[in-house]
Amino acid sequence: MSFYWTKTSSFVKRLFFNQVWSIPNNDNKIYLTFDDGPTPEITEWALSTLKENNIKATFFCIGKNIENNLEIFNKIIAEGHSVGNHTFNHLNGWKTNTKEYLENIELCENAIQKTQKNKLFRPPYGKITLKQSKLVRKLGYKIIMWDVLSADFDQTISPDKCLENAIQKVTSGSIIVFHDSVKASVNLKHALPRAIAHYKKKGFVFDVL
Repeated sequence: MSFYWTKTSSFVKRLFFNQVWSIPNNDNKIYLTFDDGPTPEITEWALSTLKENNIKATFFCIGKNIENNLEIFNKIIAEGHSVGNHTFNHLNGWKTNTKEYLENIELCENAIQKTQKNKLFRPPYGKITLKQSKLVRKLGYKIIMWDVLSADFDQTISPDKCLENAIQKVTSGSIIVFHDSVKASVNLKHALPRAIAHYKKKGFVFDVL
């Protein structure tokens, strides 16, 4: 099983301060985000769940998935959610040369077609080099990382463990990651509705990035 933090440490946040890990505020706002879509059925299920709870979220979309599922992508926009760039082919920045990486981001941006003012980018796997980060920010993107990782993509953990990951360390300003992908779907469908109920009970409110 791959190593990852379900709660990003303050040390990491300070070390990579040019990337957005959380958005501290006094309004109890938190930020739900979804990576890797749009995906038939899964993204639509997530949208339905958010709509039932009157919540807006941010979807970091893969360019090729946008092109293959344009109707679902347009539904994300139409329902008032924000979208961000997750590269065209879900590239690992640590394993991709910078020129190819930037070109792949641009391909995804072309698919997104400037649907909003803010240019948001989340590196797949959270892996981006310092040089890539600098150049991506120079292109006008905010690099959005996360504060809390549900790890719904990890098929070695139980749905209850995924829920625990998603709720146990959320604070005002937390950016929380789920995935609207087939791989994550079992954990997502268990954890998301229960996590939302928990957040609401704790008095959190939801906003887009």
